[in-house]
Amino acid sequence: MIHQQIDPFFRRLFFVAVLIVALVLLHLMMPVIIPFVIAFVLAYLFNPLVKRLSKYIKRWIAIIVVYATITLSMVLLLWWLVPTLWHQLQAAWEYLPKILNWYNEVVREWFANNSRMRLPELEVRGLSETLVDYMQTHYKFADASSLMSQIVASSMRFINNAGLIVLVPILTFYFLFNWDERLHTWKQALPAAYAQKITRIAKDSDHALMAFIKGQLLVMVLLGAIYAVQLQLIGLELGLIIGMVAGIASFVPYLGFGIGFVAAIIAALFQFGFDWKYLLLVTGAFLVGQAAEGYVLQPLLLGDKIGLSPLWVIFAVLAGASLLGFVGMLIALPVAAVLNVLFHHLYDYYLSTDFYKGRKQFDLFEKK
Repeated sequence: MIHQQIDPFFRRLFFVAVLIVALVLLHLMMPVIIPFVIAFVLAYLFNPLVKRLSKYIKRWIAIIVVYATITLSMVLLLWWLVPTLWHQLQAAWEYLPKILNWYNEVVREWFANNSRMRLPELEVRGLSETLVDYMQTHYKFADASSLMSQIVASSMRFINNAGLIVLVPILTFYFLFNWDERLHTWKQALPAAYAQKITRIAKDSDHALMAFIKGQLLVMVLLGAIYAVQLQLIGLELGLIIGMVAGIASFVPYLGFGIGFVAAIIAALFQFGFDWKYLLLVTGAFLVGQAAEGYVLQPLLLGDKIGLSPLWVIFAVLAGASLLGFVGMLIALPVAAVLNVLFHHLYDYYLSTDFYKGRKQFDLFEKK
């Protein structure tokens, strides 16, 4: 019996077609895949705590305890945060006349003297009527109709995605419940010749990622404390809350600085007015915090935890931002930690090769 071999060209063409179809399907199913990815990441983060609790209670009870603890913590935080924010909103409303007076006397005057733009005069009582008149004078109905259409479309997308968002806690529960069994199944599917090496690399990567998470949490706490203490010393009433938010948001480089700085400037304006002394003090506080984050906390704490030097930490963040923007900054250090593990294993393999040890010579040098 004669076996006909498939032409290599058509074989490659088939694999390329399958790859293209797979990528297209992946793109189309991205809204469905994202909740599963988020749930898997959350399960990976919560699994150490669940695993520790499951030594004393059943695993499904441990998962519920972790869920309940996180929910209770969020409720207590909101219980403490909402009244403070409401108090500050009331103070901001009382300060609104001063803001409008500065706008009318300074901002409008500056635009009138330096540009052709004529801004409308605003008053507290007639603020809403002034805005409506300004919109009717300067914008056509078609623009408003288009704006409303965009708002309705965005609302419908939000409603459609809300169902997927609700799925995340449920998916996380199922990932956590069968975590060990799923890992065992994946391990059994590895090729026997490479199973031990792949398992070792996976464990080293897991240790690096967990060390990164612990280091990042430490950076967030310390940076939040730095911001909060400085703002409290300045006398900003919302200093503690703004510092905490800036510390939490610092999980993404520069995001905590941006959110905290804008919030602190606005809070300072409401509390102190346009006092340049306080505005400069707030600016200096965030410059100190940014310098501490970029040159002390991240390079020393995170670099030490994931085995990267301060230079590589800074390079990883800048490279991630250059390649993928905001998302790249978010995943730069975890990816760098895993790549560092892979590089060390590759380097160890290189040290064991005959090429490194010089046991074999190239034919070019053997022939005379």
